Amino acid sequence: MGMRPRSVLTATFLLLLACLGSGTAGAQEGPRVFQPMDAFEMELAVDPQISPEGSRVVYVRSGFDPMTDGSTSDLWIVNADGSDHRPLTSGSAAFGSPRWSPGGGRLAYVSTQEGASSGSGSAGVGAEIWVRWMDTGQEAKLTKLTESPSSLTWSPDGESIAFTMFVPEHRTPLDVKMPRAPDGADWGPPIQVIDKMKYRADGDPSFVRDGYTHVFVVPAEGGTPRQLTEGPYNHGAPAWMTDGNALLVSANRRPDATHEPADSDIYRVELATGRLTQLTERYGPDNNPHPSPSGDLIAYTGYDDEHQGYQTAELYVMGADGSGSRLLSGDFDRSVGSIAWAAGGVGLFFSYDDEGNGKVGFMNLDGEAQELVGDVQGLSTGRPYSGGQFSVAGNGRIAFTHGTPGHPAELAVVDRNVREPRILTDLNGDLLDHLELGEVEEIWYESSFDGRRIQGWIVKPPGFDPSQSYPLVLEIHGGPFANYGDRFSAEAQLYAAAGYVVLYTNPRGSTSYGQEFGNLIHHAYPSQDYDDLISGVDAVLEQGYVDGDRLFVTGGSGGGVLSAWIVGHTDRFRAAVVQKPVINWYSFVLHADNPAFFYKYWFPGPPWEHMEHYMARSPLSYVGNVTTPTMLLTGELDYRTPMSESEQFYAGLQIQGVPSMLVRIPDASHGIASQPSNLIAKVQHILAWFEKWDGE
Repeated sequence: MGMRPRSVLTATFLLLLACLGSGTAGAQEGPRVFQPMDAFEMELAVDPQISPEGSRVVYVRSGFDPMTDGSTSDLWIVNADGSDHRPLTSGSAAFGSPRWSPGGGRLAYVSTQEGASSGSGSAGVGAEIWVRWMDTGQEAKLTKLTESPSSLTWSPDGESIAFTMFVPEHRTPLDVKMPRAPDGADWGPPIQVIDKMKYRADGDPSFVRDGYTHVFVVPAEGGTPRQLTEGPYNHGAPAWMTDGNALLVSANRRPDATHEPADSDIYRVELATGRLTQLTERYGPDNNPHPSPSGDLIAYTGYDDEHQGYQTAELYVMGADGSGSRLLSGDFDRSVGSIAWAAGGVGLFFSYDDEGNGKVGFMNLDGEAQELVGDVQGLSTGRPYSGGQFSVAGNGRIAFTHGTPGHPAELAVVDRNVREPRILTDLNGDLLDHLELGEVEEIWYESSFDGRRIQGWIVKPPGFDPSQSYPLVLEIHGGPFANYGDRFSAEAQLYAAAGYVVLYTNPRGSTSYGQEFGNLIHHAYPSQDYDDLISGVDAVLEQGYVDGDRLFVTGGSGGGVLSAWIVGHTDRFRAAVVQKPVINWYSFVLHADNPAFFYKYWFPGPPWEHMEHYMARSPLSYVGNVTTPTMLLTGELDYRTPMSESEQFYAGLQIQGVPSMLVRIPDASHGIASQPSNLIAKVQHILAWFEKWDGE
């Protein structure tokens, strides 16, 4: 990744970080604690791929470069017993998407290393498909692509590789005839003509390019990729049928797909002819098709779409021709994530979240589920979100991303019949083993609204002394249909290192507690999730070590919504930082990057038909109640919760005379912390704002 232009904000903070230390609010002399620049030193084990026979694991070792403010990625390999841990790649190029051939003798991957083209796409600029022969280490570039590939998968005979790639569409939506500019005249950049509902994407400074994602096949010895799918439709990751004569793919091929964004189906694509056969047809998303080892069944995930805010993804199986579909996970009230067939087709391994913890389970064909392993770590370094990964070998051995509140994602393996995982890597021991981190403690408490039990976690400052009195930061997750858990969080550790007790919780609407709990905020967000959060603060106050006059609140995205809602409904907090929020649901639905989705799933209809409903749930409606000093913090390339949302609340606060500040982060999308310097800048601005008002 190349160096991006430095903003004044970023440059200033990188210059000052050496003298900032770990913070000021109650920090004391003692063992070294987690500091801002440590964010650059963290590494993650990503995309673990276990070999077919289960003896080796290849994974992406992901880190950060303080000189480019970007990420690094290389492929590493290790034996399943933890021995012979070594790199397969190195250098300035990016490497990813490792995939073993069926026999385990070759490894396909995507790389931007020398010789790559200059195309662009989701896998990175100039990415190509490469293959490595594992016995000799020889490598070959298979493709010369104009766009970057993704979703690599080997054919059963190892002779072909299927993948997806963006195919640009060149069209002129309106035939406008402009007069010729005079010689030497500068009439500025060309005018943009837009006729699509979804015309921009979060983080992209330009408009969404015309085009669609299609399925391709290339010989495993290199050659010309052949496009298998056509038309104005996007296609998901392909899966080979067991006989190698066809591929399965999920796609929304409705003529009104832009207005029905969630209604995808599973199709069979014939390798020889490209002919498509639709295998599912219910209203709702059907995704993630996986044929059984014998080829007589297809497993997939999805649900009957009822336009609810949160709907659990279910596991289904059907015949190879699409007949006889039946629900397996009807008694399993958690969303099914990634899936993989067990040898012999006796059932499926699957990922899921349960009460804030990532897990891998096994479900047989009678729908009976069992947990195999927990602590499947998410891949966010900033906040403790879910999203771990796993793969399964033919012998049932599982490779997965493992983590705890004290360590980001490491590589681990577990045998199905043993259940005790082996941690194969220690990528962060050189950093974290020499630090005193904030201790993370689980807490359960009752909501004041209805007595419902709510789960949360308390992060205590390093050197915590229960006889002292500490300030508290309530940190609220986004989504809102997401979950925090017992996972590593650089941001929470930085707040704790600065002397704050940190509380993060999963209020109603959070995932990993079942569909009923998630939908308690259906068409009612924010609502009683506010009560859940405030009850959590009260539960921590009862512990006796938090000063009730030194309460602070922050959160991003959905957490920004709730932070703004909180200051409009109580003055208990000394200061607030509202990160990348929605402030006005009316303007958000019409201005964010996915207008076809939000009005239909989060609201009873479009805003002009339900104005009172929209405004009653908008924090902007309560800005007149705010007395809490409030900072707004948002990335300027955020099109998920656009800057205009923060600007509206800031203007309202200024009109009301409330102490307020607007922090704009250049070149930052909704995922502000995707660049380490922005993670640091975000935390340091929050701490500076809290410190400013802590002494008032």
